[in-house]
Amino acid sequence: MTKVFVIVLNFNGKKDTLECLGSLSELRITNYELHIVIVDNGSTDGSVREIKSQKSKVKNLILIENKENLGFAEGNNVGIRFALKNSADFVLVLNNDTFVDENLVIELLKAADSHPQAGIFGPKIYFAPGFEFHKNRYKSSDFGKVIWYAGGKIDWENILFSHRGVDEVDNGQYDLVEKTDFISGCAMFVKREIFEKIGLFDKKYFTYLEDVDFCQRAEKAGFRLWFVPKALLWHKVAQTAGGIGSQLQDYYITRNRLLFGFRFGTPRAKLALLKESVKLLSLSSKRNGIIDFYLRKFGKRNV
Repeated sequence: MTKVFVIVLNFNGKKDTLECLGSLSELRITNYELHIVIVDNGSTDGSVREIKSQKSKVKNLILIENKENLGFAEGNNVGIRFALKNSADFVLVLNNDTFVDENLVIELLKAADSHPQAGIFGPKIYFAPGFEFHKNRYKSSDFGKVIWYAGGKIDWENILFSHRGVDEVDNGQYDLVEKTDFISGCAMFVKREIFEKIGLFDKKYFTYLEDVDFCQRAEKAGFRLWFVPKALLWHKVAQTAGGIGSQLQDYYITRNRLLFGFRFGTPRAKLALLKESVKLLSLSSKRNGIIDFYLRKFGKRNV
């Protein structure tokens, strides 16, 4: 039977993680075996105790405790290694600040069966009600139907990344299974052979854009990326880095965008990034990220 391992990374997110775990326990299981791996990244909020208390209630729940915060990339890698060691056929990397539709895994497995050349699959992701960017824009009946991700787009000239459909109310406009530029690490369903061929997330990123990097490496290895609209979940956006637009988020995105661009971009795009980074040195919120990139200081940074 197909073995699916769900990897959920927790860092001082006890409430979100328990709610996520609750929704995972409601998943419909038909033709697959489900294992849930919670990786705790050195939390100090009592998360470990609370998660352990769920073991008697949730079948095949595994808790792995890291001694420190290893970041999104390496923290998830710990869980992925465990899954691969225990014969996982598919790994679903899932943010802890999400809750899922009961048919999520079933729909992802259907897509994997229908598209054997693909290697990574991404669901349609809505804003969790109350977590929309522009709350005043919507009717009360729209909440829970506002799209956060319906496929990823990369602007290769400027090395910019965007989510297709973001802020749009879902009226069926993105209901086709289709190829996409990247799958969001918020919910990324990956075949075992991808990890075996290209490795895991690059821990240089620590957090942010490691998912886009991973997708690019998979594509270069010959695998395709597919958006699966019938697979659904809801995301409490930006709960783990101080909120949208925080100094911490700004730092990692600035540094990691340069890392990604100089790794995968065209010579023209790299030159544009170089010029842009010089101009942005005057902005305090981005300066540290730019300086650390050129000093080759990656991984976790204190900003």
